[in-house]
Amino acid sequence: MPQLITTLGPMDADELGMILPHEHVFVDLRTWDQPGYGEAGAADVVQLMAPYIADAQDLGITAIVEPSTGGVGRRADILRAVSDATGFPLVAPTGVYREPWIPPWVHQAGERELADWMLGELTGEIEQSGVQAGWIKVSAGDDGLTETETKVLRAAARAGIATNAAIGSHTIRGRVVRDQLDVLEAAGYSAERFVWIHTHVEPDTALHLEMARRGAWVEYDGIGDPEEDQKFVDLVRMMLDADLGDRVLLSHDRGWYDPAQPGGGAPKPYTYINEAFLPKLRDAGVDDRTIAELTHHNPFRAFAR
Repeated sequence: MPQLITTLGPMDADELGMILPHEHVFVDLRTWDQPGYGEAGAADVVQLMAPYIADAQDLGITAIVEPSTGGVGRRADILRAVSDATGFPLVAPTGVYREPWIPPWVHQAGERELADWMLGELTGEIEQSGVQAGWIKVSAGDDGLTETETKVLRAAARAGIATNAAIGSHTIRGRVVRDQLDVLEAAGYSAERFVWIHTHVEPDTALHLEMARRGAWVEYDGIGDPEEDQKFVDLVRMMLDADLGDRVLLSHDRGWYDPAQPGGGAPKPYTYINEAFLPKLRDAGVDDRTIAELTHHNPFRAFAR
Protein backbone atom coordinates (compact mmCIF):
# COMPACT_ATOMS: atom_id res chain seq x y z
CA MET A 1 0.00 0.00 0.00
CA PRO A 2 1.44 3.44 -0.94
CA GLN A 3 2.54 5.61 1.97
CA LEU A 4 3.80 9.15 2.30
CA ILE A 5 7.18 9.04 4.08
CA THR A 6 7.16 11.97 6.52
CA THR A 7 9.13 13.41 9.42
CA LEU A 8 6.55 11.73 11.69
CA GLY A 9 6.79 8.37 9.95
CA PRO A 10 4.93 6.70 7.07
CA MET A 11 1.32 7.82 6.57
CA ASP A 12 -1.54 6.25 4.60
CA ALA A 13 -3.90 8.22 2.36
CA ASP A 14 -6.77 7.87 4.84
CA GLU A 15 -4.67 9.63 7.49
CA LEU A 16 -4.23 12.71 5.31
CA GLY A 17 -6.31 15.42 3.70
CA MET A 18 -5.01 18.41 1.78
CA ILE A 19 -1.28 18.28 1.03
CA LEU A 20 0.78 21.24 -0.17
CA PRO A 21 3.43 19.80 -2.50
CA HIS A 22 5.96 22.66 -2.50
CA GLU A 23 6.44 24.80 0.60
CA HIS A 24 9.61 25.66 2.51
CA VAL A 25 10.10 25.64 6.27
CA PHE A 26 13.85 26.26 6.29
CA VAL A 27 16.06 27.22 3.36
CA ASP A 28 19.30 29.08 2.76
CA LEU A 29 19.77 30.25 -0.82
CA ARG A 30 23.34 31.34 -0.25
CA THR A 31 25.96 29.05 -1.71
CA TRP A 32 27.59 26.42 0.50
CA ASP A 33 30.81 28.45 0.92
CA GLN A 34 29.20 31.50 2.57
CA PRO A 35 29.75 32.18 6.31
CA GLY A 36 26.82 31.02 8.41
CA TYR A 37 25.37 28.90 5.62
CA GLY A 38 22.55 26.68 6.89
CA GLU A 39 23.13 27.64 10.51
CA ALA A 40 20.23 28.23 12.89
CA GLY A 41 18.92 27.01 16.22
CA ALA A 42 16.03 24.57 15.98
CA ALA A 43 14.16 26.37 18.77
CA ASP A 44 14.36 29.65 16.86
CA VAL A 45 12.94 28.03 13.72
CA VAL A 46 10.14 26.41 15.70
CA GLN A 47 9.25 29.72 17.34
CA LEU A 48 8.99 31.53 14.01
CA MET A 49 7.37 28.84 11.87
CA ALA A 50 4.98 27.08 14.27
CA PRO A 51 2.26 29.76 14.03
CA TYR A 52 2.28 29.53 10.22
CA ILE A 53 1.90 25.77 10.41
CA ALA A 54 -0.90 26.14 12.95
CA ASP A 55 -2.76 28.45 10.57
CA ALA A 56 -2.39 25.88 7.79
CA GLN A 57 -3.65 23.11 10.07
CA ASP A 58 -6.70 25.19 10.97
CA LEU A 59 -7.65 25.23 7.27
CA GLY A 60 -7.36 21.47 6.87
CA ILE A 61 -3.85 21.26 5.45
CA THR A 62 -2.43 17.99 6.75
CA ALA A 63 1.10 17.79 5.32
CA ILE A 64 3.70 19.77 3.40
CA VAL A 65 6.28 18.48 0.94
CA GLU A 66 9.45 20.41 1.87
CA PRO A 67 11.74 20.88 -1.16
CA SER A 68 14.84 22.37 0.49
CA THR A 69 17.46 19.93 -0.72
CA GLY A 70 21.22 19.62 -0.53
CA GLY A 71 22.88 22.83 -1.69
CA VAL A 72 20.21 25.17 -0.30
CA GLY A 73 20.70 24.62 3.40
CA ARG A 74 18.77 21.42 3.98
CA ARG A 75 18.39 20.75 7.72
CA ALA A 76 16.40 17.60 8.32
CA ASP A 77 17.06 17.87 12.06
CA ILE A 78 15.29 21.22 12.09
CA LEU A 79 12.38 19.83 10.08
CA ARG A 80 12.06 17.05 12.64
CA ALA A 81 12.07 19.57 15.49
CA VAL A 82 9.33 21.62 13.81
CA SER A 83 7.25 18.49 13.22
CA ASP A 84 7.68 17.26 16.77
CA ALA A 85 6.67 20.65 18.16
CA THR A 86 3.59 21.03 15.95
CA GLY A 87 2.50 17.45 15.29
CA PHE A 88 2.61 18.32 11.61
CA PRO A 89 4.22 16.00 9.03
CA LEU A 90 6.74 17.25 6.50
CA VAL A 91 8.17 15.28 3.56
CA ALA A 92 11.92 15.83 3.33
CA PRO A 93 14.03 15.22 0.21
CA THR A 94 17.32 13.67 -0.62
CA GLY A 95 19.19 14.98 -3.67
CA VAL A 96 21.02 18.17 -4.53
CA TYR A 97 20.30 21.51 -6.22
CA ARG A 98 21.77 22.87 -9.45
CA GLU A 99 24.98 24.76 -10.13
CA PRO A 100 26.44 26.90 -8.62
CA TRP A 101 24.87 25.54 -5.41
CA ILE A 102 26.29 22.05 -5.94
CA PRO A 103 28.93 21.37 -3.26
CA PRO A 104 32.40 20.14 -4.28
CA TRP A 105 31.92 16.56 -3.09
CA VAL A 106 29.05 16.08 -5.54
CA HIS A 107 31.23 17.23 -8.45
CA GLN A 108 33.87 14.74 -7.36
CA ALA A 109 31.57 11.78 -6.65
CA GLY A 110 30.69 9.13 -9.19
CA GLU A 111 27.16 8.32 -10.27
CA ARG A 112 27.00 5.11 -8.22
CA GLU A 113 28.32 6.88 -5.11
CA LEU A 114 25.63 9.54 -5.46
CA ALA A 115 22.94 6.92 -6.01
CA ASP A 116 24.06 5.03 -2.91
CA TRP A 117 23.94 8.25 -0.87
CA MET A 118 20.40 8.99 -2.01
CA LEU A 119 19.33 5.39 -1.48
CA GLY A 120 20.74 5.47 2.04
CA GLU A 121 18.65 8.53 2.89
CA LEU A 122 15.52 7.10 1.23
CA THR A 123 15.73 3.84 3.15
CA GLY A 124 17.49 4.99 6.33
CA GLU A 125 17.87 8.53 7.59
CA ILE A 126 19.25 11.93 6.61
CA GLU A 127 22.44 12.87 8.45
CA GLN A 128 21.55 11.13 11.75
CA SER A 129 18.43 13.26 12.05
CA GLY A 130 16.01 10.36 12.45
CA VAL A 131 14.25 11.62 9.31
CA GLN A 132 13.81 9.29 6.33
CA ALA A 133 13.84 11.05 2.97
CA GLY A 134 10.50 10.77 1.21
CA TRP A 135 11.50 11.84 -2.30
CA ILE A 136 14.37 13.08 -4.48
CA LYS A 137 14.86 16.76 -5.33
CA VAL A 138 17.17 17.87 -8.15
CA SER A 139 17.45 20.85 -10.46
CA ALA A 140 18.72 21.96 -13.86
CA GLY A 141 20.05 25.18 -15.33
CA ASP A 142 17.94 27.27 -17.69
CA ASP A 143 20.32 26.67 -20.60
CA GLY A 144 20.35 22.90 -20.24
CA LEU A 145 21.83 20.16 -18.10
CA THR A 146 25.47 20.43 -17.13
CA GLU A 147 27.66 17.35 -16.84
CA THR A 148 27.27 17.24 -13.06
CA GLU A 149 23.52 17.90 -13.17
CA THR A 150 23.18 15.02 -15.62
CA LYS A 151 25.21 12.77 -13.33
CA VAL A 152 23.00 13.70 -10.39
CA LEU A 153 19.89 13.00 -12.45
CA ARG A 154 21.13 9.56 -13.48
CA ALA A 155 21.97 8.80 -9.86
CA ALA A 156 18.48 9.93 -8.87
CA ALA A 157 17.03 7.54 -11.44
CA ARG A 158 18.96 4.63 -9.87
CA ALA A 159 17.72 5.51 -6.37
CA GLY A 160 14.22 6.23 -7.61
CA ILE A 161 13.91 2.92 -9.39
CA ALA A 162 15.07 1.06 -6.26
CA THR A 163 12.55 2.78 -3.96
CA ASN A 164 9.75 4.04 -6.25
CA ALA A 165 10.53 7.52 -4.94
CA ALA A 166 9.36 10.53 -6.91
CA ILE A 167 11.98 12.77 -8.51
CA GLY A 168 11.09 16.45 -8.53
CA SER A 169 13.15 19.02 -10.38
CA HIS A 170 13.38 22.79 -10.18
CA THR A 171 13.47 23.36 -13.93
CA ILE A 172 12.35 26.60 -15.53
CA ARG A 173 12.48 25.73 -19.24
CA GLY A 174 10.22 23.07 -20.70
CA ARG A 175 12.79 22.05 -23.32
CA VAL A 176 15.17 21.19 -20.47
CA VAL A 177 12.45 19.06 -18.85
CA ARG A 178 12.19 17.21 -22.17
CA ASP A 179 15.91 16.49 -21.93
CA GLN A 180 15.57 15.38 -18.31
CA LEU A 181 12.80 12.94 -19.17
CA ASP A 182 14.96 11.54 -21.98
CA VAL A 183 17.77 10.90 -19.49
CA LEU A 184 15.44 9.37 -16.91
CA GLU A 185 13.61 7.11 -19.34
CA ALA A 186 16.89 5.93 -20.86
CA ALA A 187 17.86 4.89 -17.32
CA GLY A 188 14.61 2.96 -16.90
CA TYR A 189 12.80 5.49 -14.68
CA SER A 190 9.15 6.32 -15.43
CA ALA A 191 8.08 9.83 -16.41
CA GLU A 192 4.99 9.25 -14.27
CA ARG A 193 7.16 9.56 -11.14
CA PHE A 194 8.68 12.90 -12.24
CA VAL A 195 7.47 16.27 -10.93
CA TRP A 196 8.19 19.36 -13.02
CA ILE A 197 8.56 22.02 -10.32
CA HIS A 198 7.74 25.63 -11.33
CA THR A 199 5.96 24.62 -14.53
CA HIS A 200 4.04 27.91 -14.53
CA VAL A 201 7.22 29.89 -15.26
CA GLU A 202 7.44 28.29 -18.72
CA PRO A 203 5.42 30.61 -21.01
CA ASP A 204 4.85 27.99 -23.71
CA THR A 205 1.85 26.13 -22.36
CA ALA A 206 2.13 23.59 -25.18
CA LEU A 207 5.14 22.28 -23.24
CA HIS A 208 2.99 21.91 -20.10
CA LEU A 209 0.60 19.73 -22.07
CA GLU A 210 3.41 17.79 -23.76
CA MET A 211 5.10 16.83 -20.49
CA ALA A 212 1.81 15.95 -18.80
CA ARG A 213 0.81 13.74 -21.74
CA ARG A 214 4.22 12.11 -21.46
CA GLY A 215 3.28 11.25 -17.88
CA ALA A 216 5.02 13.91 -15.79
CA TRP A 217 3.39 15.89 -13.01
CA VAL A 218 3.12 19.63 -13.74
CA GLU A 219 3.38 21.72 -10.60
CA TYR A 220 1.88 25.20 -10.51
CA ASP A 221 3.52 26.31 -7.29
CA GLY A 222 3.67 30.11 -7.46
CA ILE A 223 0.11 30.81 -6.28
CA GLY A 224 -0.20 33.73 -3.88
CA ASP A 225 -0.33 37.00 -5.86
CA PRO A 226 -3.91 38.19 -6.47
CA GLU A 227 -2.83 39.80 -9.74
CA GLU A 228 -1.74 36.39 -11.04
CA ASP A 229 -4.71 34.35 -9.83
CA GLN A 230 -6.43 34.43 -13.22
CA LYS A 231 -3.27 33.10 -14.87
CA PHE A 232 -3.29 30.10 -12.55
CA VAL A 233 -7.03 29.58 -12.93
CA ASP A 234 -6.54 29.53 -16.69
CA LEU A 235 -3.67 27.04 -16.41
CA VAL A 236 -5.72 24.69 -14.26
CA ARG A 237 -8.70 24.97 -16.61
CA MET A 238 -6.43 24.27 -19.58
CA MET A 239 -5.20 21.07 -17.97
CA LEU A 240 -8.69 19.99 -16.96
CA ASP A 241 -10.07 20.69 -20.42
CA ALA A 242 -7.27 18.52 -21.86
CA ASP A 243 -8.29 15.71 -19.48
CA LEU A 244 -4.96 16.07 -17.67
CA GLY A 245 -6.20 17.15 -14.26
CA ASP A 246 -4.76 13.97 -12.80
CA ARG A 247 -1.23 15.32 -13.52
CA VAL A 248 -1.60 18.73 -11.79
CA LEU A 249 -0.19 19.88 -8.44
CA LEU A 250 -0.90 23.23 -6.73
CA SER A 251 1.21 25.07 -4.15
CA HIS A 252 2.58 28.47 -3.07
CA ASP A 253 6.38 28.05 -2.76
CA ARG A 254 6.12 29.98 0.49
CA GLY A 255 7.52 30.10 4.02
CA TRP A 256 10.27 30.22 5.35
CA TYR A 257 12.94 30.62 7.99
CA ASP A 258 15.97 32.13 6.24
CA PRO A 259 19.18 32.06 8.31
CA ALA A 260 20.64 34.78 6.10
CA GLN A 261 18.04 37.22 7.45
CA PRO A 262 17.84 38.72 10.95
CA GLY A 263 15.56 36.57 13.07
CA GLY A 264 14.90 34.27 10.13
CA GLY A 265 13.21 36.93 8.01
CA ALA A 266 9.50 37.44 7.37
CA PRO A 267 7.80 34.22 6.20
CA LYS A 268 4.70 34.20 4.01
CA PRO A 269 1.72 32.10 5.13
CA TYR A 270 0.68 28.78 3.65
CA THR A 271 -3.00 29.72 3.57
CA TYR A 272 -3.59 31.74 0.39
CA ILE A 273 -4.72 28.82 -1.76
CA ASN A 274 -7.45 27.89 0.70
CA GLU A 275 -8.51 31.41 1.55
CA ALA A 276 -8.38 33.08 -1.87
CA PHE A 277 -7.50 30.81 -4.78
CA LEU A 278 -9.82 27.84 -4.38
CA PRO A 279 -12.90 30.11 -4.27
CA LYS A 280 -11.78 31.53 -7.63
CA LEU A 281 -11.42 28.01 -9.04
CA ARG A 282 -14.97 27.28 -7.92
CA ASP A 283 -16.16 30.50 -9.57
CA ALA A 284 -14.50 29.24 -12.76
CA GLY A 285 -16.62 26.10 -12.68
CA VAL A 286 -14.26 23.68 -10.94
CA ASP A 287 -16.35 21.48 -8.64
CA ASP A 288 -15.43 20.35 -5.14
CA ARG A 289 -14.71 16.78 -6.23
CA THR A 290 -12.13 18.02 -8.75
CA ILE A 291 -10.63 20.40 -6.20
CA ALA A 292 -10.23 17.48 -3.80
CA GLU A 293 -8.44 15.55 -6.55
CA LEU A 294 -6.08 18.48 -7.16
CA THR A 295 -5.31 19.23 -3.52
CA HIS A 296 -5.70 15.90 -1.69
CA HIS A 297 -5.33 12.91 -3.99
CA ASN A 298 -2.87 14.18 -6.60
CA PRO A 299 -0.10 15.21 -4.18
CA PHE A 300 -0.44 11.94 -2.30
CA ARG A 301 -0.21 9.93 -5.53
CA ALA A 302 2.74 12.02 -6.71
CA PHE A 303 4.88 11.65 -3.59
CA ALA A 304 3.72 8.45 -1.88
CA ARG A 305 5.89 5.34 -2.18
